Amino acid sequence: MKKLLLSSLVALAASAGASAQQPAAANGPFVAGGPLGTVNEAGVATPMSGNVKVFGSFRTAESCTFDPARNLILAMNNGIAQNLQENDGFVSLINPDGSVHTSKWIGATRDGLTLNQPLGSAIQNGTLYAVDINTVRMFDLATGQPKGFVEVPEATGLNGVGVAPDGTVYASNTGGTQRIYKVTASGETSVFAEGAPLNAPNGVAIDNDGNIVVVNVADNAVITFNPAGEVVKTEHSFEGGNDGVVITADGTKYTSSVRYGSVSRIRPGQEAEVIASGIPSAASMCYDSVQNQLVIPMNQNNALAFIPLN
Repeated sequence: MKKLLLSSLVALAASAGASAQQPAAANGPFVAGGPLGTVNEAGVATPMSGNVKVFGSFRTAESCTFDPARNLILAMNNGIAQNLQENDGFVSLINPDGSVHTSKWIGATRDGLTLNQPLGSAIQNGTLYAVDINTVRMFDLATGQPKGFVEVPEATGLNGVGVAPDGTVYASNTGGTQRIYKVTASGETSVFAEGAPLNAPNGVAIDNDGNIVVVNVADNAVITFNPAGEVVKTEHSFEGGNDGVVITADGTKYTSSVRYGSVSRIRPGQEAEVIASGIPSAASMCYDSVQNQLVIPMNQNNALAFIPLN
């Protein structure tokens, strides 16, 4: 177990003997990108008019999460591959109809920002969480400002992430050692679960009872752990190869198969049923609670899929 810094906990961590770890600023302070618009000939900033719709703004979109306060989808983008250019990940803000609000919100500049290859994401208590290779990064949901990060020393590729109301992070390690890591709000890291029934664990979500739900890529298991790390339930999606998992207020679970392109619905006490199929690279989806729809990033297809729920 190792304690690492969060930017908001410098004094606490220092008193415990930890060392500060903050992304170094490049040429100036962090700046978040703004909504689409231009500067007109008179030099006046002009927002894009309402009769124009723009779609796109993705580069290997892996996950998304939904901000109901702003009614916007936050799409996580890997950017350019790490072997070509490091620190190119970014976050797009997307309207619920799929049109672009802000092409690069986090990532408009790299000043004060490190975001290499963001995969899973989650929102809790005004903070955006993203897993980035072996690091959990936090951003202020209102401003996009980095709030700190925690490195998970033994992680080889963090993928899915769920965050409990108290700020505890549960993140899957899909490749290499089959693990779910736990990161407390104060920066303590530990192994929450390891080995079977984990089988290339990917998507992670927190259910309405505070349990941790994990889906596997290598089979169709949907596994529920209690906070003590004990398996309390195992369900199954219609197909395997799952990447994303969403749990709605009534306890219904939705899973997305990145390998086979289907979305399964598992109502409490019922068998899985397919509600959509043929979606290429259906990755780590999110639930838009205002429009009542699922939003599914499609990785190298550089797109989002939208599924209205009835």
